[in-house]
Amino acid sequence: MPGIDYYELLGVTRGASASEIKSAYRSLAKVMHPDAGGTSGGFRLLQEAYETLKDPVRRADYDRPAAPPPPVRPPARPRPRRTGHTGRLRDFGDDPNYTAPRPRVDLGSMDWWHRIDLGQRVRYVPATGLGHAPAAAAIGGWLVLLIPLTMTLSPLLLAIWLPLVAAAGYGAFRLARRYLALARVERAFAGEYDGNTIFGRPGENRRERLTAGLLTEYLTQLPGVRIFHGLSWPGSVFADVDHALLCGRRLVLIESKSWLPGHYYCDEDGELWRNGHPFRGGASQLLDSIDRFAELLPWLEIRGAVIVYPSRAGEVTCDDDLDFDVPPMTPEQFVREIGDWLADDPATVDREALRALVRQVVSEVRVAGA
Repeated sequence: MPGIDYYELLGVTRGASASEIKSAYRSLAKVMHPDAGGTSGGFRLLQEAYETLKDPVRRADYDRPAAPPPPVRPPARPRPRRTGHTGRLRDFGDDPNYTAPRPRVDLGSMDWWHRIDLGQRVRYVPATGLGHAPAAAAIGGWLVLLIPLTMTLSPLLLAIWLPLVAAAGYGAFRLARRYLALARVERAFAGEYDGNTIFGRPGENRRERLTAGLLTEYLTQLPGVRIFHGLSWPGSVFADVDHALLCGRRLVLIESKSWLPGHYYCDEDGELWRNGHPFRGGASQLLDSIDRFAELLPWLEIRGAVIVYPSRAGEVTCDDDLDFDVPPMTPEQFVREIGDWLADDPATVDREALRALVRQVVSEVRVAGA
């Protein structure tokens, strides 16, 4: 903003580190937020200062010498609106008439989007086929055993050779039966799972349907992604997890939340804050979900994410510091962060994890992939 010194606004020097800038922002947010007696315009300026100075590129642009701009008066705080028939002020709480918009994400701005090969063939692991080595060994063994047919054998050599031929023939027969059995397993797996990318049905509430659309539209760009809606914990009959993503040997458990507009972040202890105050309005059981599924699928890497939508008109923002067990995220942050995490192995599906997760879907029968 012209006329505003972001360093002065945050109370830091121009040589301040990223952690000093972040600490100053959080301290000021607690007193400058409208809920704490500040103005919405002043709080927006504070957010703009923080977003500019925490980004090295934007900070470098801001630090370039320029002609001093004219001062700008911060915009006035919007007046709270009145309800229809009581005439009392209403500037807090959920708005039952508000519908959160469908999230839009620019995939072109995502680094991971440019790393993946959309035409890459999906690979299921662990592989169930025998591979080429046994077949090559069997053929090689037969060729070696056929060499004596070109010469006359003594009775002693014939007595030795014939059991070898019989043993090799029995081994080849066993190998052929194994190949046929594995081929049947492959066909059965393909018929049940291959071609399906979405399993279960999202809940009827708006936030879960928004997340379902987000996952389908953007995360299925990764060929190996499999989506699950309405997962139960092992031993439960309820939909304990809103959504999940499986790709390679990584699993993401997701909760969709409809919370008041504001800025959400976690402190150093992982506690959730909103606009500089501890947030008590949104319980999450994702930590328990991560523990339950880690016991069920111990070979997977598992993380959680809370996707936040506004419950009334206004903007939801979240810190870019997502190094927590279950960080709050906007839809765009989710696509950026989780897409980047899964893009390390974008075209692999773990067979056993897929089977186990499908068994935990309680929302409804699978829905064929879009």
